[in-house]
Amino acid sequence: MTQIDYIRKAFFEEGLNISQIAKTFSCDRKTVRKYLAIEDFNQPFPKAKRVTEQPKLDSFKAVIDTWLTEDLKHRRKQRHSARRVFDRLLSDVSGFNCSYRTVAAYVKLKKEQLYKPIKGALPLLHKAGEAQVDFGTADFYENGLLCTGHYLNLSFPASNAGYFQLFKGENQECLFEGLRTIFEHLGGVPPRLWFDNASTIVKKILKYGERDLTASFLRFKQHYNFTAVFCNPSSGNEKGNIENKVGYHRRNFFVPVPSFESLVAYNEELLEKAVADHQRDHYRFNNTIDELHKKDKNVLLHLPAVPYDCSRYETLKTDLYGKFKYGSTFHTYSTAPKYAASRILVQFTASAVIPLDESMRPITKHKRLYGDFKQEQMDWIPYLTQLSRCPSALKYSGIYEMLPNPVQDYLEKVDKPGQRNVLKVLAKLSQENGFARAVDSIAEAIRRDRTDLDSLLTLHKYLKPVHMPETMDVSQLALPELPTFSFEASQYDTMLLSPKAVAKC
Repeated sequence: MTQIDYIRKAFFEEGLNISQIAKTFSCDRKTVRKYLAIEDFNQPFPKAKRVTEQPKLDSFKAVIDTWLTEDLKHRRKQRHSARRVFDRLLSDVSGFNCSYRTVAAYVKLKKEQLYKPIKGALPLLHKAGEAQVDFGTADFYENGLLCTGHYLNLSFPASNAGYFQLFKGENQECLFEGLRTIFEHLGGVPPRLWFDNASTIVKKILKYGERDLTASFLRFKQHYNFTAVFCNPSSGNEKGNIENKVGYHRRNFFVPVPSFESLVAYNEELLEKAVADHQRDHYRFNNTIDELHKKDKNVLLHLPAVPYDCSRYETLKTDLYGKFKYGSTFHTYSTAPKYAASRILVQFTASAVIPLDESMRPITKHKRLYGDFKQEQMDWIPYLTQLSRCPSALKYSGIYEMLPNPVQDYLEKVDKPGQRNVLKVLAKLSQENGFARAVDSIAEAIRRDRTDLDSLLTLHKYLKPVHMPETMDVSQLALPELPTFSFEASQYDTMLLSPKAVAKC
C-alpha cells in the first residue's frame, strides 16, 4: 500500500508521467497504470485466522517494555541487549517458554520505536477546500442513560465552516464512518486533510516529518484520494481552527446535555444544525460562512463510485459457552452454542459487533459496548433454540446456570417434554419482543402458579405495554352539537306486546 500511495501521489500531485514514475520506482509501466486505475480501495474480505502471531510472548511484552523504557535513563553500553532480555526472562520470570529468536525480533522492533528521532513540519497556509479533523468529548443521554461520547469535527479554515458527528468511541471505525458521512453530505471530498498523530492512523513517526501510516488508513485515504497532513507531536496550535471548532460545537450544541432515543437520527439532526450555523457572519471577513464555504465546495474531489466499508474484521476465540471478549477483556459478546471453543471472524462497526459464520453471514448482531468496566451483550435465542432440541442436556451444558432465576424455577416445575416446549416458546417470545419481556412473563406465571404454555402466552400478551394516546384539547374546535340521546324501556314493551308480535309468537 505504501508504494501505491507514492505512485499515485507522484502522478496526481507532482504531475509526473507514467514513464517517469516507472523509472523512479523501478517498476513496469503496466504496474503504474494498474495502480492509477484503482477506484475501489475497500479491504478484501478477510479470512478467519487460525493462529495469532507470537501468542506465547504476549503475556511477557509488558515486562520487556518496562526494561527497555527504563534503559533510556542509562548509558548506551549499559542497556539491555536481546540476549540479556532473553536471559533475564528465563531466570526471573516464571512460566517463560519462548525462543530467543522470538524475543530478539520483538526487542529489535521495540528499540526502533524508542530510539528513532521525531521530526516534522506543517504548513499553516489554508486554501479553499482544505480541512482539519479532530475529536472532542461530550456527555449525552441515550434512552435516559447517561453516556460519555466523542464527536468527530471537520472544519474548513478558509471559510470557518464546520461539521460534526457524535459517537460513543474514538476508534478507527468511528473516524472512518464520521468522515464518510460528512463527505457524502458535502457531495465531495476535501483535497487536503490535517490530522493529529492518533494511533488509529499513525503507527510510527519517522525522520523528516514522514509517517508510517496504518494499512487501514492508507486504504481509506486512497479510496477518497485526499492528501493527509500531520501535526508535530503535542502541537495542537498547528491546527488551531479545528481546536477552536471543537470548543464551539460543545458550547453551542451540547449545552444543555442532549437527550435522544436514536444516535443515528440525532447525527442526521447534527448535520442540519451545522448547515444552519453557516448562516452567521464570518469572524473576520465581511460575509457569511455559507457564502465563503461555496469556494470550499467548488474544489472538492468527486466521491468514489463504490462506498467505503468502514468496518474492521478480526479473528477472535470463543470460550466453552460460545462467548468472546473484546476491549481489554471488559466486554463480552455471545454467538451460539455451535461456535463454542472455536475461532470466528467478527465484524466491528462504530455501533455494532457482528460475529460471522463460515459463509460470512451474521450469527447475531450486538450493540457495541464502550467503557472501561465489565459489560455483556447476550443474545439468548440461539442458545434457547439449541437447548430445545436436547432438553435432557440442559443441566449439564453450563448454560442452565446462566439463565435468569425465573426461567430456572419455571423449568423445574415441568417435565422434559414440557421443558422442550417451554424453551421453544421462550425463544419465539424473545425473538418477537425481547428476552427481558419474556422473562417477565415467566416470572408472572410463577407468581400466579401457572406452568402451562397457554397461561404463559396469555400472560405475555397481558403484560404487553399499551400505548396511551395523548389527550386532545377539543375546546377550540368547531364541532357540531349533537342532540341529547334519551332511552326509555317502555318503548320496547309497546313493541313486544303489539298484535303482530303476539301473532308471530
